[in-house]
Amino acid sequence: MMRYQKFQPTQIFTGSEMLAPGHVLVTDELGEVTDLVTAADAGEDIRQLNGILSPGFINCHCHLELSHMKGLIPEHTGLVDFVFKVVNERHFPEEEIMDAIEKAENEMLANGIVGVGDICNNLSTLPQKTKNKLAYYNFIEVSGWMPSVAATRFERSLSFCNSFAQLQTPNPKPQTVLSPHAPYSVSDNLWQLISQYFAGHTVTIHNQETAFEDALFLNATGDFTRMYGMMNMDTSFFQATGESSLRSYFHKLEKAKQVLLVHNTFTKEADVLYVKQGAQDVSWCICINANQYIEQAVPPVEMLRKNNCRVVVGTDSLASNHSLNILDELKTISRYFPSVPLPELLTWATLNGAKALQMDAHLGSFEKGKKPGVLLIENAENGLLNNASMKRLL
Repeated sequence: MMRYQKFQPTQIFTGSEMLAPGHVLVTDELGEVTDLVTAADAGEDIRQLNGILSPGFINCHCHLELSHMKGLIPEHTGLVDFVFKVVNERHFPEEEIMDAIEKAENEMLANGIVGVGDICNNLSTLPQKTKNKLAYYNFIEVSGWMPSVAATRFERSLSFCNSFAQLQTPNPKPQTVLSPHAPYSVSDNLWQLISQYFAGHTVTIHNQETAFEDALFLNATGDFTRMYGMMNMDTSFFQATGESSLRSYFHKLEKAKQVLLVHNTFTKEADVLYVKQGAQDVSWCICINANQYIEQAVPPVEMLRKNNCRVVVGTDSLASNHSLNILDELKTISRYFPSVPLPELLTWATLNGAKALQMDAHLGSFEKGKKPGVLLIENAENGLLNNASMKRLL
């Protein structure tokens, strides 16, 4: 006989709205939502809770494979030096890498995360993902700035993609797609090879994480020219477009079902308006603690809100963050942008994220038939997250 669990918190956040007090969430013993009713209709055996009940969090941008680099790179290096250090200092013994991946995934579980958009440059996270602890959208990251390496990089990434595509997990079924790393690291030749695999998928890209990204495409200046020099790259083939980074590449994503733009720290309103003219379904991912860690900058949250952008939240990696904790991200966003209401912040971290990763049929909201996880957010007095904490109930 199926046993039911009934939760009556101070308030329930459904994934899109904050309900008035007096509602009860009903799930089966496995955590599947069976009903959301008033207390008068809920019957007996109701568990009383003090706090806000929320669906599990969606981490739209993570590099689980870099978890072994926690604390290795100093803060405030700027993006170019950060990228250079990741490329050159990420090589550790396999046992250390695997142990760090397992610990990082357990950290996300403890922090109420149920779904992850994870960047993969190799197969190091594959063994952990076979344990089916979290739902993953695996973005196989493709990079190669030199046209001469396009074919080799493509074949290598495609082999990784095929390996991840063999994962068999319960709903939501994991998806795997080739995704470009960033505008400054993918040649036109490589774009042409990978874009044929975009159809039907969410495709992600690091976007305008530093001001130098626009400088590169506008007039071939800025700090990326120094990075290419440090990597001994002959970039004489590159011709500046005279336009912003985003305008220079965005049309190459036209085959994607959805686009997930990550960081957007230095995105200007003109670029947002340009994107909104297109047909793509676009989500804008905020990783504010990583932006602080690397660039001492914050993304233009109020501008994104003004233009009705679908905002989602990510943690980036432990190489660029002190934790994999969506609540920590929301606290920092709230500190810099206190006008953002709590229900809106929670929507970014739940239903919006599930939509961006095409997981919303199963995660992101308290709807009948979904199994979204159940979190209790405590000490969010007057809708403020300053002293808030979180417990995972299911």
